Amino acid sequence: MAEKENAIHVLMLPRSAFGHLMPFFQLSIALAKAGVHVSFISTPKKIQRLPKMPSTLSHSVHFVQLPLPSLDNELLAEGAEATVDIPFEKVQYLKAAYDQMQHSVKQFVANQSPDCIICDFSPHWIIDIALEFQVKVSDSERLARVFNASEAILFRSCYEIGGEYLNAFQKLVGKPVIPIGLLPIFEWLDKQASKSVVFVGFGSECKLSKDQVSEIAYGLEESQLLLLWALRKPSWASNDQDSLPRSCCMGWIPQQEILAHPSIGGSLFHSGWGSVIETLQFGRSLVVLLFLADLPLNARLLVNKGLAIEVRRNEDGSFTRNDIGTSLRQAMVLEEGKKIRINTREAAAIVGNLKLHQDHYIVAFVLFLKDGIWKQI
Repeated sequence: MAEKENAIHVLMLPRSAFGHLMPFFQLSIALAKAGVHVSFISTPKKIQRLPKMPSTLSHSVHFVQLPLPSLDNELLAEGAEATVDIPFEKVQYLKAAYDQMQHSVKQFVANQSPDCIICDFSPHWIIDIALEFQVKVSDSERLARVFNASEAILFRSCYEIGGEYLNAFQKLVGKPVIPIGLLPIFEWLDKQASKSVVFVGFGSECKLSKDQVSEIAYGLEESQLLLLWALRKPSWASNDQDSLPRSCCMGWIPQQEILAHPSIGGSLFHSGWGSVIETLQFGRSLVVLLFLADLPLNARLLVNKGLAIEVRRNEDGSFTRNDIGTSLRQAMVLEEGKKIRINTREAAAIVGNLKLHQDHYIVAFVLFLKDGIWKQI
């Protein structure tokens, strides 16, 4: 009991998308292993969707279920709590409902007095709450405001992969930039040869037009490779048959488990950082096709490191089926892509090194919480 009372108390506040929720969950586990007490705030349905917490850590991670404030059903359907539950055009209403949670979060902070708040960029209002209750560490406007108000910025990265970028960003922002490590459909897959299948996925927030879906599908066909495509049903599709060929799985799938399957040899994806880690930890080849936000920076890092091939785009931003097919074949089977295949296999030794990320990066962050930040204040 005394040990728990003396432990650092960290509040985790992720945004309403599973590509963000899972890294926060994995970081919670890593911090709990290092002796940190974690409170993980989210809505009931999202918490229920998370994997089961290891029994040895259940006393160290407290899941705080805060109901998502309701809006008119025409704006946000009952039970919709994550971006995967709603069409793209409704995301703005999910953000509005999420912002209304700030009153409940404020009450929790007032009652529990956490030592540190680790937040996503979406709940920008947590900054005012943290300052009001003198929480000493907060983290990573909906983006600029959080950066500017934070005492430190955490990256799900490591010096072995992105050291020069981490150092450059620290010089840019003028505050501590702390890497925390990478935290690192089967019946059909079982019948396929080793490293013969391409996994295709663009995340839950990437909105593809009908023309883009069609061009990608034809490009996959031109590659003459086996493929498994996970796609959220587009809003323009009246039924699944309108959307994609038979190789497509609609809705959510266990991406990490699929990428771990020995038949998977590469991935065509949007360069989201979570997907980068999940792909590289198994040494799969990477082909990136960009659509959103900060993703071009991720792609630049991967290409510069010789870990990925980027699908060529025209000056107007369009891409062709031939560009997709050529990039995939280069990454998977052609001699000119051999160096990238070697590099990704070598990167797996770093990305998949759980001991490195837990014993070095998480321990260093916990030491920062115990010693570094308090000395600055």
